[in-house]
Amino acid sequence: MSSLVSYSSERLGRLHDDAERIVADPAVAVATQSIRERSGAGSEMLGWLDLPSKRDDLSRLIDTATSLREEIDTLVVIGIGGSYLGARAVLEATAWRRDGGPTVFFAGHHLEGQELGRLLKSLEGREVAVNVISKSGTTTEPAIAFRLLRKFLEDTYGPEKAAKRIVATTDAQRGALRTLADQKDYVTFAVPDDVGGRFSVLTPVGLFPLAVAGCDVQALLDGAAAEAARCLEGDAAQVPAVRYAALRHAAHLQGSAVEVLASFFPSLHSIAEWWKQLFGESEGKQGRGLFPAAVDYTTDLHSMGQYLQDGRRILVETFVDVADPPAGPVIPSDADDLDGLEYLAGRTVDAVNREALPAVADAHGDGGVPCQVITLPDATEASVGSLLFFFEFAVAVSGRLLGVNPFDQPGVEAYKTNLFRRLGKPGFAD
Repeated sequence: MSSLVSYSSERLGRLHDDAERIVADPAVAVATQSIRERSGAGSEMLGWLDLPSKRDDLSRLIDTATSLREEIDTLVVIGIGGSYLGARAVLEATAWRRDGGPTVFFAGHHLEGQELGRLLKSLEGREVAVNVISKSGTTTEPAIAFRLLRKFLEDTYGPEKAAKRIVATTDAQRGALRTLADQKDYVTFAVPDDVGGRFSVLTPVGLFPLAVAGCDVQALLDGAAAEAARCLEGDAAQVPAVRYAALRHAAHLQGSAVEVLASFFPSLHSIAEWWKQLFGESEGKQGRGLFPAAVDYTTDLHSMGQYLQDGRRILVETFVDVADPPAGPVIPSDADDLDGLEYLAGRTVDAVNREALPAVADAHGDGGVPCQVITLPDATEASVGSLLFFFEFAVAVSGRLLGVNPFDQPGVEAYKTNLFRRLGKPGFAD
């Protein structure tokens, strides 16, 4: 199907030569089967496998989003981590397809007062709605942002009208945000109990703000469903997401400590931010896992390029490409040719950009960096949906190969405990 991403390991050096042996290892089949059969550590959090085809509340979600977008010109999405990264990633990757619709701001993912103040100031005079996303309603960063934005809405529209402009995506039955939503009669959508935050982009967590912004969420789910069908059936060694997981794991075993996700499309920057959380939070346990880093090319070739070419050989590099990107401008002719670019006149900027990936991959590969390429057929919602599920399935298999539970995040709590103690939160004084 055209929405499916493709994977190439041709530039992985010796790993490419050993690729068929690596992916045929029985451990890879066992790891894949444990996800397919929903067994092993964290199996109670595998509800994301069903999301592409589980669309029970989708009609209400789309209807609510459509009605809201007709009343507003600005949506503020409040959330942190998986509560906003997925939506932001899809929104930016497919922005070229939308004309008009609400401006979307994101809040609740930091604690910089100046930036929050600037956001509140910029909302004055706009028609604003808020989508607050939190399983509990007590996570510090989004809870602070929501207090501020709820007060802004209530001061601007009055409490009753403000309640009509707040949509809460939260636990179905419990938690502080659920209690408040019930008291204030907010429209609500549920975060499934069996889906962790970093896997939640295909739940209302991601789908509702995307629908308000004008994204084709049906196509997003269709693309994910196509990838899910490929991941959940057949010979594991022939599934691209499994091959990616197995070969990056092999690179890790051979000494790679960092995986760099690289793209030549600024619109995919937030895809990389989402990917960093997905892999970092899923694999970084018990002293194991590749550290996920990201670069934006060609920009970072003029800053990080030196290290990538000649630095420590602890890297494996994964390129995310788009085979058929949106059309860009044509480079004009200039008779003076003072910049020496006349040889490019008449070509599109995208045509120049398309030559950059193989040039960089060849250079880095020759320099000893194992390189692999994941290619989207185009920059549509369907292709992005396929990519999201590709990475989700890959990290699940990779976690199994590492011997860690890819669906928990025990280390995240340490900083929270320290912060609560420093802030004087009741119960944390000691």
